[in-house]
Amino acid sequence: MNHQAGRITTTAPDVPSRGSSAAEAPTANAKSPRVLVLGNEKGGSGKSTTAMHLVVALLRQGRSVGIVDLDARQGTLSRYVENRRAFAESEGLPLPLPELRQVLRSEAPTRAEADAEEEAKLQAALAELSGCDMLVIDTPGSDSHLSRLGHTLADVLISPMNDSFIDLDLLARIDREGRKILGPSVYSQMVWEQRQARARQGGRPIDWVVLRNRLAHLDARNKREIARLLAQLAKRIGFRLAPGFGERVVFRQLFPQGLTLLDLRQSGTDLTMSHVAARQEVRALLAAIGLDVPEELQT
Repeated sequence: MNHQAGRITTTAPDVPSRGSSAAEAPTANAKSPRVLVLGNEKGGSGKSTTAMHLVVALLRQGRSVGIVDLDARQGTLSRYVENRRAFAESEGLPLPLPELRQVLRSEAPTRAEADAEEEAKLQAALAELSGCDMLVIDTPGSDSHLSRLGHTLADVLISPMNDSFIDLDLLARIDREGRKILGPSVYSQMVWEQRQARARQGGRPIDWVVLRNRLAHLDARNKREIARLLAQLAKRIGFRLAPGFGERVVFRQLFPQGLTLLDLRQSGTDLTMSHVAARQEVRALLAAIGLDVPEELQT
């Protein structure tokens, strides 16, 4: 990715994207921020919760972090940051905060005008955040031009999914017995296209990490079958599997204050056993992605 003069250096790939002109592949630039993209095409998978915990972990490592919210109409991650800022001000807490930019979907009358406007807005946001060490981009939970633009920027693509056959359909088509992979899904195809485009431009490969969120705490046949199918699919289409977050009330409770599990001690919260277990899940996630564990999670 190249942020010179506030622009993304791109060229169109040969493989067409779904229902649109091909998304463009950025070239590598060693001086650019490392980009983590949260992406899938299903809502309710924990994208915003995962993104905010990654953001705060990076901030607490002393890194400067920029957020680009491409899902600004839904705006869950933006509200998470706004809640955090308001809570820090009301309680007088020096909580670390990221730089936030929102990119709204264009309402231009023609598709060409809308695509051009969205790319220009994204370029402007990236230029404003070019001094950050890390960028975290949240993409819409549906196929759109903005979502594809966001995916082209990923150094690491993180795709949370609920541990169910419904969410497995995000990645692959499964036979009706739930035993056999019939082929990759349209989302997997889109990610493959962006990987091919980056490779042709000599860009850094996209490191694709799939998170199994809301894992049941008890062993179950469906859980084992999904694990088996995901292991096969990971080899077939090239992603890494990582443990995500369990189904815990604490993740939903923290949103109104904009807090994460890394903030509990600073906010004066007494840790429960559930908090301790959830913090271990955050440590495992950071390790799987290849990020350092901040001091707040080491004890």
